[in-house]
Amino acid sequence: MEQKGWPAYVAELVGTFLLVFFILLVVSLTSKAALGVTDWAVIGLVHFLVLALLVAAFAGASGSHFNPAVTITLAVLKKIRGADAGVYILMQFAGGILAALVVKALIVDEGKSVNYGATLVSKQFFQSDFPGFVAEGIGTFTLMLAIYGTAIVVRNRSVIAPILIGGALGGAVMCIGPLTGAGLNPARAFGPALVANAFAGGGTFLFVYILGPIVGALLAGITMRAIYGPDEEMPEAIEPPGDDPSGVFVEETVIVDGPAAT
Repeated sequence: MEQKGWPAYVAELVGTFLLVFFILLVVSLTSKAALGVTDWAVIGLVHFLVLALLVAAFAGASGSHFNPAVTITLAVLKKIRGADAGVYILMQFAGGILAALVVKALIVDEGKSVNYGATLVSKQFFQSDFPGFVAEGIGTFTLMLAIYGTAIVVRNRSVIAPILIGGALGGAVMCIGPLTGAGLNPARAFGPALVANAFAGGGTFLFVYILGPIVGALLAGITMRAIYGPDEEMPEAIEPPGDDPSGVFVEETVIVDGPAAT
Protein backbone atom coordinates (compact mmCIF):
# COMPACT_ATOMS: atom_id res chain seq x y z
CA MET A 1 0.00 0.00 0.00
CA GLU A 2 1.60 3.24 -1.15
CA GLN A 3 2.47 5.87 1.42
CA LYS A 4 1.09 9.32 0.65
CA GLY A 5 3.04 12.55 0.94
CA TRP A 6 2.51 16.27 1.17
CA PRO A 7 1.06 16.66 -2.40
CA ALA A 8 -1.80 14.32 -1.44
CA TYR A 9 -2.40 16.16 1.82
CA VAL A 10 -2.43 19.55 0.12
CA ALA A 11 -4.81 18.20 -2.53
CA GLU A 12 -7.24 17.08 0.18
CA LEU A 13 -7.03 20.47 1.91
CA VAL A 14 -7.53 22.50 -1.26
CA GLY A 15 -10.16 20.17 -2.69
CA THR A 16 -12.23 20.11 0.49
CA PHE A 17 -11.91 23.86 0.84
CA LEU A 18 -13.23 24.48 -2.68
CA LEU A 19 -16.02 21.92 -2.39
CA VAL A 20 -17.28 23.29 0.93
CA PHE A 21 -16.76 26.92 -0.12
CA PHE A 22 -19.03 26.65 -3.16
CA ILE A 23 -21.60 24.61 -1.22
CA LEU A 24 -21.82 27.14 1.62
CA LEU A 25 -21.88 30.04 -0.80
CA VAL A 26 -24.77 28.69 -2.86
CA VAL A 27 -26.73 27.67 0.25
CA SER A 28 -26.29 31.15 1.72
CA LEU A 29 -27.06 33.05 -1.47
CA THR A 30 -30.17 31.02 -2.32
CA SER A 31 -31.56 31.26 1.21
CA LYS A 32 -34.86 32.97 1.95
CA ALA A 33 -32.99 35.88 3.51
CA ALA A 34 -30.97 36.48 0.33
CA LEU A 35 -33.09 35.58 -2.71
CA GLY A 36 -36.32 34.63 -0.98
CA VAL A 37 -36.25 30.89 -1.67
CA THR A 38 -33.98 27.93 -1.01
CA ASP A 39 -33.65 26.16 -4.35
CA TRP A 40 -32.36 22.64 -3.70
CA ALA A 41 -32.21 21.87 -7.42
CA VAL A 42 -29.65 24.65 -7.89
CA ILE A 43 -27.79 23.64 -4.74
CA GLY A 44 -27.66 20.02 -5.88
CA LEU A 45 -26.39 21.08 -9.30
CA VAL A 46 -23.53 23.00 -7.66
CA HIS A 47 -22.60 19.93 -5.61
CA PHE A 48 -22.58 17.86 -8.80
CA LEU A 49 -20.49 20.18 -10.94
CA VAL A 50 -17.94 21.15 -8.29
CA LEU A 51 -17.37 17.62 -7.02
CA ALA A 52 -17.04 16.21 -10.57
CA LEU A 53 -14.40 18.83 -11.37
CA LEU A 54 -12.45 18.26 -8.16
CA VAL A 55 -12.52 14.46 -8.45
CA ALA A 56 -11.05 14.71 -11.95
CA ALA A 57 -8.54 17.40 -11.00
CA PHE A 58 -7.06 15.86 -7.84
CA ALA A 59 -7.46 12.11 -8.39
CA GLY A 60 -3.81 11.67 -9.32
CA ALA A 61 -2.60 13.41 -6.18
CA SER A 62 -4.83 12.13 -3.39
CA GLY A 63 -7.70 10.11 -4.82
CA SER A 64 -10.09 13.01 -4.28
CA HIS A 65 -11.76 11.93 -1.06
CA PHE A 66 -12.71 15.37 0.39
CA ASN A 67 -14.91 13.57 2.92
CA PRO A 68 -13.91 11.89 6.22
CA ALA A 69 -16.64 9.27 5.78
CA VAL A 70 -15.11 8.22 2.45
CA THR A 71 -11.59 8.16 3.89
CA ILE A 72 -12.64 6.09 6.90
CA THR A 73 -14.39 3.56 4.64
CA LEU A 74 -11.38 3.21 2.35
CA ALA A 75 -9.11 2.81 5.38
CA VAL A 76 -11.34 0.01 6.71
CA LEU A 77 -11.20 -1.63 3.25
CA LYS A 78 -7.39 -1.24 3.37
CA LYS A 79 -7.27 1.05 0.36
CA ILE A 80 -5.27 3.68 2.24
CA ARG A 81 -2.82 3.50 5.16
CA GLY A 82 -4.19 4.39 8.57
CA ALA A 83 -1.62 7.15 9.12
CA ASP A 84 -2.39 8.73 5.77
CA ALA A 85 -6.12 8.47 6.46
CA GLY A 86 -5.61 10.38 9.71
CA VAL A 87 -3.81 13.22 7.93
CA TYR A 88 -6.45 13.24 5.18
CA ILE A 89 -9.19 13.68 7.77
CA LEU A 90 -7.33 16.54 9.48
CA MET A 91 -6.88 18.28 6.12
CA GLN A 92 -10.55 17.77 5.27
CA PHE A 93 -11.79 19.33 8.51
CA ALA A 94 -9.29 22.18 8.11
CA GLY A 95 -10.56 22.78 4.57
CA GLY A 96 -14.17 22.84 5.77
CA ILE A 97 -13.40 25.34 8.53
CA LEU A 98 -11.39 27.61 6.21
CA ALA A 99 -14.20 27.56 3.65
CA ALA A 100 -16.75 28.62 6.28
CA LEU A 101 -14.48 31.44 7.47
CA VAL A 102 -14.07 32.79 3.92
CA VAL A 103 -17.81 32.60 3.21
CA LYS A 104 -18.54 34.43 6.47
CA ALA A 105 -16.04 37.15 5.53
CA LEU A 106 -17.54 37.56 2.05
CA ILE A 107 -21.27 37.62 2.84
CA VAL A 108 -21.72 38.52 6.49
CA ASP A 109 -25.32 39.73 6.22
CA GLU A 110 -26.63 37.36 3.54
CA GLY A 111 -25.21 34.28 5.19
CA LYS A 112 -25.97 35.06 8.81
CA SER A 113 -29.61 33.95 8.68
CA VAL A 114 -28.61 30.43 7.58
CA ASN A 115 -25.44 30.30 9.69
CA TYR A 116 -23.34 30.46 6.53
CA GLY A 117 -24.69 27.18 5.19
CA ALA A 118 -24.77 25.15 8.42
CA THR A 119 -26.90 22.00 8.30
CA LEU A 120 -30.09 21.61 10.34
CA VAL A 121 -32.63 18.80 10.79
CA SER A 122 -36.02 20.06 9.58
CA LYS A 123 -38.64 20.07 12.32
CA GLN A 124 -41.27 20.30 9.60
CA PHE A 125 -40.49 16.74 8.50
CA PHE A 126 -38.83 15.10 11.51
CA GLN A 127 -39.73 15.15 15.18
CA SER A 128 -36.58 13.33 16.33
CA ASP A 129 -32.96 12.92 15.33
CA PHE A 130 -33.19 9.33 14.14
CA PRO A 131 -34.85 10.03 10.76
CA GLY A 132 -32.18 12.65 10.13
CA PHE A 133 -29.50 10.07 10.92
CA VAL A 134 -31.13 7.67 8.45
CA ALA A 135 -31.42 10.33 5.73
CA GLU A 136 -27.77 11.36 6.09
CA GLY A 137 -26.74 7.71 6.11
CA ILE A 138 -28.69 6.86 2.95
CA GLY A 139 -27.36 9.90 1.09
CA THR A 140 -23.76 9.04 1.95
CA PHE A 141 -24.42 5.36 1.20
CA THR A 142 -25.41 6.42 -2.32
CA LEU A 143 -22.29 8.53 -2.73
CA MET A 144 -20.00 5.73 -1.55
CA LEU A 145 -21.84 3.26 -3.79
CA ALA A 146 -21.02 5.45 -6.78
CA ILE A 147 -17.38 5.75 -5.73
CA TYR A 148 -16.94 2.03 -5.25
CA GLY A 149 -18.94 0.98 -8.28
CA THR A 150 -17.34 3.33 -10.81
CA ALA A 151 -13.81 3.81 -9.49
CA ILE A 152 -12.86 0.73 -7.47
CA VAL A 153 -14.46 -2.32 -9.10
CA VAL A 154 -12.31 -3.26 -12.11
CA ARG A 155 -15.08 -4.45 -14.41
CA ASN A 156 -17.08 -1.25 -13.79
CA ARG A 157 -14.24 1.20 -14.23
CA SER A 158 -15.43 4.26 -16.13
CA VAL A 159 -13.72 7.27 -17.67
CA ILE A 160 -16.74 9.30 -16.60
CA ALA A 161 -16.40 8.28 -12.96
CA PRO A 162 -16.02 11.92 -11.81
CA ILE A 163 -19.33 12.83 -13.45
CA LEU A 164 -21.08 9.79 -11.98
CA ILE A 165 -19.71 10.45 -8.49
CA GLY A 166 -20.60 14.14 -8.66
CA GLY A 167 -24.03 13.24 -9.99
CA ALA A 168 -24.64 10.83 -7.11
CA LEU A 169 -23.91 13.60 -4.61
CA GLY A 170 -25.95 16.20 -6.49
CA GLY A 171 -28.99 13.94 -6.77
CA ALA A 172 -28.82 13.01 -3.09
CA VAL A 173 -28.62 16.69 -2.11
CA MET A 174 -31.67 17.60 -4.19
CA CYS A 175 -33.76 15.02 -2.31
CA ILE A 176 -32.25 15.07 1.18
CA GLY A 177 -31.47 18.79 1.39
CA PRO A 178 -34.97 19.82 2.55
CA LEU A 179 -34.80 17.20 5.32
CA THR A 180 -31.37 17.72 6.89
CA GLY A 181 -29.53 20.29 4.80
CA ALA A 182 -27.71 17.37 3.15
CA GLY A 183 -24.39 17.40 4.96
CA LEU A 184 -23.39 13.92 3.73
CA ASN A 185 -19.87 14.86 4.77
CA PRO A 186 -18.66 15.51 8.36
CA ALA A 187 -16.15 18.14 7.20
CA ARG A 188 -18.81 20.04 5.23
CA ALA A 189 -21.18 20.03 8.20
CA PHE A 190 -18.55 20.84 10.85
CA GLY A 191 -17.01 23.92 9.21
CA PRO A 192 -20.03 26.26 9.22
CA ALA A 193 -21.34 24.83 12.50
CA LEU A 194 -18.07 25.79 14.19
CA VAL A 195 -17.74 29.22 12.55
CA ALA A 196 -21.38 30.17 13.23
CA ASN A 197 -21.56 28.36 16.59
CA ALA A 198 -24.58 26.52 15.20
CA PHE A 199 -24.16 23.06 16.65
CA ALA A 200 -27.53 21.41 17.28
CA GLY A 201 -28.47 20.79 20.89
CA GLY A 202 -27.49 17.62 22.70
CA GLY A 203 -25.89 14.98 20.53
CA THR A 204 -27.83 15.85 17.38
CA PHE A 205 -24.84 17.09 15.41
CA LEU A 206 -22.63 14.16 16.36
CA PHE A 207 -25.38 11.59 15.74
CA VAL A 208 -26.84 12.96 12.51
CA TYR A 209 -23.96 14.71 10.74
CA ILE A 210 -20.89 12.79 11.93
CA LEU A 211 -22.09 9.28 12.70
CA GLY A 212 -24.80 9.18 10.00
CA PRO A 213 -22.46 9.72 7.01
CA ILE A 214 -19.76 7.44 8.44
CA VAL A 215 -22.20 4.58 9.01
CA GLY A 216 -23.76 5.08 5.57
CA ALA A 217 -20.39 5.06 3.79
CA LEU A 218 -19.17 2.03 5.73
CA LEU A 219 -22.34 0.08 4.92
CA ALA A 220 -21.92 0.91 1.23
CA GLY A 221 -18.29 -0.20 1.22
CA ILE A 222 -19.08 -3.44 3.05
CA THR A 223 -22.07 -4.14 0.79
CA MET A 224 -20.09 -3.63 -2.41
CA ARG A 225 -17.18 -5.71 -1.09
CA ALA A 226 -19.67 -8.50 -0.34
CA ILE A 227 -21.20 -8.26 -3.84
CA TYR A 228 -17.98 -8.07 -5.85
CA GLY A 229 -15.35 -9.48 -3.51
CA PRO A 230 -11.81 -8.11 -3.07
CA ASP A 231 -10.56 -9.85 -6.23
CA GLU A 232 -12.64 -7.47 -8.36
CA GLU A 233 -10.95 -4.39 -6.91
CA MET A 234 -7.90 -2.53 -8.07
CA PRO A 235 -4.92 -3.07 -5.69
CA GLU A 236 -5.30 0.52 -4.50
CA ALA A 237 -8.32 2.66 -5.27
CA ILE A 238 -6.87 6.00 -4.42
CA GLU A 239 -4.87 7.01 -7.46
CA PRO A 240 -5.46 7.41 -11.21
CA PRO A 241 -4.29 4.57 -13.83
CA GLY A 242 -1.77 5.33 -16.73
CA ASP A 243 -2.85 3.18 -19.57
CA ASP A 244 -6.21 4.90 -20.04
CA PRO A 245 -6.31 7.08 -23.19
CA SER A 246 -8.63 9.57 -21.52
CA GLY A 247 -5.93 10.63 -19.08
CA VAL A 248 -8.37 10.30 -16.18
CA PHE A 249 -6.80 7.07 -14.85
CA VAL A 250 -3.15 5.80 -14.06
CA GLU A 251 -1.63 2.36 -13.97
CA GLU A 252 -2.80 -0.13 -11.31
CA THR A 253 -4.92 2.37 -9.48
CA VAL A 254 -8.27 4.11 -9.80
CA ILE A 255 -9.78 7.39 -8.78
CA VAL A 256 -12.25 7.80 -5.98
CA ASP A 257 -14.14 10.71 -4.60
CA GLY A 258 -14.71 12.54 -2.30
CA PRO A 259 -17.30 13.85 -2.25
CA ALA A 260 -19.13 14.25 -1.74
CA ALA A 261 -19.21 15.11 -0.79
CA THR A 262 -21.24 17.33 1.26
